[in-house]
Amino acid sequence: MPKIKDRPYSPYTRDALQLFGQLIREARIVKKLSTSELAERIGISRALLQRIEKGNPGCSIGVVFEAAAICGVPLFELDQRSLARSLAHQSTKLALLPQSVRVSKLVVKDAF
Repeated sequence: MPKIKDRPYSPYTRDALQLFGQLIREARIVKKLSTSELAERIGISRALLQRIEKGNPGCSIGVVFEAAAICGVPLFELDQRSLARSLAHQSTKLALLPQSVRVSKLVVKDAF
């Protein structure tokens, strides 16, 4: 599937990306990291880090989250332990779902 060059984003999304990029930039400056140093720690180019800080919507969310984590920008209101507990709680919700929704782990031996 070809990439859409000018994908439309809502103003809310654009503003959120710009704000998050500014938070990453401010945290980087407070930690006294240059763009080159942070980019090296993340394993990306300096240009990609600059695009993240400007709020470019084309950046991979994993890379953006990694930049935020290294700089100390919280991704959620929960700390890391609370987040882990919340994720564990989500897996217990799976037990409440009917069997047909779950992925079957049964391996069929069809070698006749």
